[in-house]
Amino acid sequence: MQKTVNILNKRARFDYEILERYTAGIVLAGSEIKSIRLGKASIAESFCEFQNNELFVINSNIEEYAFSRSFSHMPKSERKLLLNRRELKSLEKSVQNQGLTIIPLKMFTNEKGIAKLEIGLCRGKKNYDKRETMKERDTKRDLDRIKKIYK
Repeated sequence: MQKTVNILNKRARFDYEILERYTAGIVLAGSEIKSIRLGKASIAESFCEFQNNELFVINSNIEEYAFSRSFSHMPKSERKLLLNRRELKSLEKSVQNQGLTIIPLKMFTNEKGIAKLEIGLCRGKKNYDKRETMKERDTKRDLDRIKKIYK
């Protein structure tokens, strides 16, 4: 079992402009946390939405734990996120009024072994923004190669 778990949503930084970040707890079953500690989870295509003033993460995939008995969990079920009431109200207001999206950025375990989810309040990028991001990444890579040659 890994000591620290960092499951990233690499696509989120490319597709969205991240405005704010929050750290939320997740309501999980026993076999789900065991699978996360083994690193068998994915948040690549997931998103968050409000249902009855509560925030849920949708479409996140946590594989079934191999050693669990008949009380196993559903791999792609909705999972409730735990935030302060003030944070929930501000997020809901931003989503409704400004048309922003809440995207999971990173799933990790803290020093106590508790699973947390870092979510971001995001605005979708246009195609020209994505091309600009790719161009900046390529120029940075080229500059790093040149610096490495002349050291």
